[in-house]
Amino acid sequence: MITVLETSALNTVQDLGRSGYRQLGVGTSGAMDPLALQVGNILLGNQPGDAGIEIQTYPFVIRFEAAGSFAVTGVDAAVELDGHPVLPWSVEHAAAGQVLTVGPPRRGARAYVCVAGGLDVPLVLGSRSTQLRGGFGGLSGRPLEVDDALKIAGGPASSGYGALPPAAALSRPCDRGEGNVVTLRAIPATDYHLFTGAARDRFWQTEWRITPQSDRVGYRLKGDPLALQRPIELRSYGIVPGIVQVPPAGEPIVQMADANTAGGYPRIAGVIEADLWRLAQARIGTRIRFAQCDHSQGVAAMQPIASYLDDLRMMVALYRGSVQRRAPLTSGTQA
Repeated sequence: MITVLETSALNTVQDLGRSGYRQLGVGTSGAMDPLALQVGNILLGNQPGDAGIEIQTYPFVIRFEAAGSFAVTGVDAAVELDGHPVLPWSVEHAAAGQVLTVGPPRRGARAYVCVAGGLDVPLVLGSRSTQLRGGFGGLSGRPLEVDDALKIAGGPASSGYGALPPAAALSRPCDRGEGNVVTLRAIPATDYHLFTGAARDRFWQTEWRITPQSDRVGYRLKGDPLALQRPIELRSYGIVPGIVQVPPAGEPIVQMADANTAGGYPRIAGVIEADLWRLAQARIGTRIRFAQCDHSQGVAAMQPIASYLDDLRMMVALYRGSVQRRAPLTSGTQA
């Protein structure tokens, strides 16, 4: 069991999402940065879809009521256990009564607190993710509050090892020397040619700024408006995370984890799945640039991520195996 001692708005329980219900109007939800959540679960020997805590407002403080192992991923932040610094992206062990504090990140936007065994909250439509708009999933369908108690499904894991953060392991040439600009690869969407040629060029050339009117539903971007060739009214269509819509004002909205299931604004592009975690970790005010790619390039971009996760699984398995092999010898020596 863990108890929430300090939290701000919109920190929630999330897993990898609620798939298979969009036709019923139920969005996917799930972690904004699913890669960070997967890394935490791999480090702890959890199942890939085990639930953790997504933190987007700081500081966040919990107390372990029973001993357990944990990992904080997603950000580079000041993380402390009973006032002593611990490393993010690594497995640590907490004794009963110890307090974990996650401070504001130096890099990144959303942290994930993963615990050995995952969080034991009810499954709703096959997922433990919080759906804030619908008011279900997670802990009673709401953000976490002070004095909330969360059950842990498992016990302690090994500790003393960690992962190279994805920002380093999956760095690209465009990530260096660009200052505060995040480059996102995107594929022209169905309505791309409804925009003027100047608007299409501007979409790729502009450094868009993430506005404060951004959340888990969508990121609203600021920049020179994009114009259609002529006014048009579209039928509603299905929406998934990554779709870039352009409302009448002409400034794009990138749909995120809590995206609506349907909408009717023109679609100019779709951010590829391999880059959505980068957008999830971009803070308000960050500038982003879209880089055009095609479908085959978007599919191929998932391979480095898959290899990174496979390598991490192998490393964890080897480390934990070596610890288990040493344990009997250590016990015998002490005896």
